[in-house]
Amino acid sequence: MRSRYAAYVKGLGAYLLDTWHSSTRPAEAPPHEPAVMWLGLEVRRHTVIGGDRAEVEFVARSRLGGRATRLHERSRFVHKDGHWFYVDGQLL
Repeated sequence: MRSRYAAYVKGLGAYLLDTWHSSTRPAEAPPHEPAVMWLGLEVRRHTVIGGDRAEVEFVARSRLGGRATRLHERSRFVHKDGHWFYVDGQLL
């Protein structure tokens, strides 16, 4: 989760795609918004579900044009071939 947040901050679209599970991966990386100032990530909860699945609840804070926003999400991940892959998320 933290590495994906850092990839959003730095605009590393290729890394985001590489860490996205093939069953839900978009054709293109989310657009990088250089005007967005990322302010921090708070991981609120991490729950392992079985040996190969996990959920992470987080809040990512950002600012755009003087307006602060929060992204509060519960993300699902799957572990495959020694790596964790983002599957999808539910906004909270």
